[in-house]
Amino acid sequence: MINVPTAALDSLDGLAFGDAFGDRWFGVLRRHGPAALETRTLPPEPLWRWSDDTAQALVLVRELVEGGGVVDQDRLALRLAAAYAQDTHRGYGASMHDVLRRIATGEPWQGVVAGQFGGQGSWGNGAAMRAAPLGAWHGADLDVVAEQAARQSAVSHHHPEAITGAVAVALAAALATRSRGGPAPARSDFLQAVAERLPDSDVRSGVRIASRMPERTSVRHAAEVLGSGYRMSGPDTVPYALWCAAGHLDDLHECLWVTVAGRGDIDTTCAIAGGVVAARTGVTALPPAWHAAREPLPPVVTR
Repeated sequence: MINVPTAALDSLDGLAFGDAFGDRWFGVLRRHGPAALETRTLPPEPLWRWSDDTAQALVLVRELVEGGGVVDQDRLALRLAAAYAQDTHRGYGASMHDVLRRIATGEPWQGVVAGQFGGQGSWGNGAAMRAAPLGAWHGADLDVVAEQAARQSAVSHHHPEAITGAVAVALAAALATRSRGGPAPARSDFLQAVAERLPDSDVRSGVRIASRMPERTSVRHAAEVLGSGYRMSGPDTVPYALWCAAGHLDDLHECLWVTVAGRGDIDTTCAIAGGVVAARTGVTALPPAWHAAREPLPPVVTR
């Protein structure tokens, strides 16, 4: 078995922290309202469970290990379905319940995925939320990043916007990996570098808009303009998550607090942002209490 690049494991760790941190805020906001978020008050809970974001990222990393960094789409589809079957209570979206159940029963993934939503396929954010470790893995070659990110996306999300969202996240993680040990790129430069490698799409337009936002832009305004995942689509999730990450490439802790403040699909926006930033920083600077609270990752992907 090949060695997993350190940046990919760091990215996976950061993704899992973002996912678990963001996911618990759904309950906190229901019980305590926005005041807890505004004061950054985390009521104590014994365990921060991660959701399907991390479950699918784990599958993707295992696939990269098995394939030497190359995605075998047939095998990845079966791996995703098997992971779902082993634990269906990780917060999977409604369409993914249908897709993964059908793949698990032997239906070819190509037909199942392409047939979603009247034949246009899902444009959800599920392919993007798991993509950061892949980008960190292939950080040395951005063409490979884009190719492999699109391949892994297609096994669950057929719509071009979902695929482009996954490519955008993987490219951001690759660029963050490339900057390890050096100065952090400026937010606008970082986002423009992602956008220029994307095809014409709503995702690219959103990332470009994010790149032009003034530094004084508030989180609330960024979330309103870019979308923070309320529609759970690639175009209304990825640009905001990357805006948050690009502005905090040296501070994972602050990045996650800023990202969650945009509300919306907070486990996924935090998973994306966490996976990108941790590809550069790792996760050791997060508070010890966070390390103690977050559900551990399976040994197969830990160092």
